[in-house]
Amino acid sequence: MMYAKVVCVQMVLMLGYDVLFQDVDIVWYKDPMTYLQNPNMINQNYDVYFQDDGNRQPRYAPYSANSGFYFVRHNDRTQYLFTALLYAGDAIKATGSHQQVLVGLLAEHSSLFGLKVKILDQSEDGFPGGYHYHNDHKFMRRFVKGETDTYLFHMSWTHNKVNKIKFFQQMGDWYVNDKCVSTKPQIILNSATYESKSLIAPCCAAEPLVSCHYRDKPSKIPCRDSQPIDNGGRSFW
Repeated sequence: MMYAKVVCVQMVLMLGYDVLFQDVDIVWYKDPMTYLQNPNMINQNYDVYFQDDGNRQPRYAPYSANSGFYFVRHNDRTQYLFTALLYAGDAIKATGSHQQVLVGLLAEHSSLFGLKVKILDQSEDGFPGGYHYHNDHKFMRRFVKGETDTYLFHMSWTHNKVNKIKFFQQMGDWYVNDKCVSTKPQIILNSATYESKSLIAPCCAAEPLVSCHYRDKPSKIPCRDSQPIDNGGRSFW
């Protein structure tokens, strides 16, 4: 799976296109391309743009780039970068992280080949993620009240898919009916009474499916009666 993430980006770059890559645990509130490709922004001279991961461990230095959301402009420098990443399959397998290998290559290609790297500012509202969700409740309180100017939210820093879904449900960002979660599409379609062979009608809700799971995690509605996920976790509300 990690190597597939590398191959798909490298192939599109070699075809001469810019690439916006993201993991599936991201919700858009407005089109991030209006920021990334805005000719009036001062940040238009970079080759690659990455969400700030928030992890300040030495193995992610100096950029702490999150490989779950990034934008790449097609040019010789970025083609070389992702070809080098493609050839680093052994390192990806050894570390178990294509993000760790990519961060190392960002530093190398920036120093040797003039690659221009932009990390989207963690202290601004535009591109928050799991770091904010689990560590910055001051920001998250503004966020759930609609007081931030946010393009998207990335539910990173979360151990498993089950909790990602629960956190999105608490945040009011989940629109998939329970019967369609972890169910094969053909089973859903065979059991549906809809004339259309589309998954939209049986699976997609028109309004967010909000539910409480953990009182100590950010939520759109108060979840004071729910159990904490962390030992001694205090209520977010």
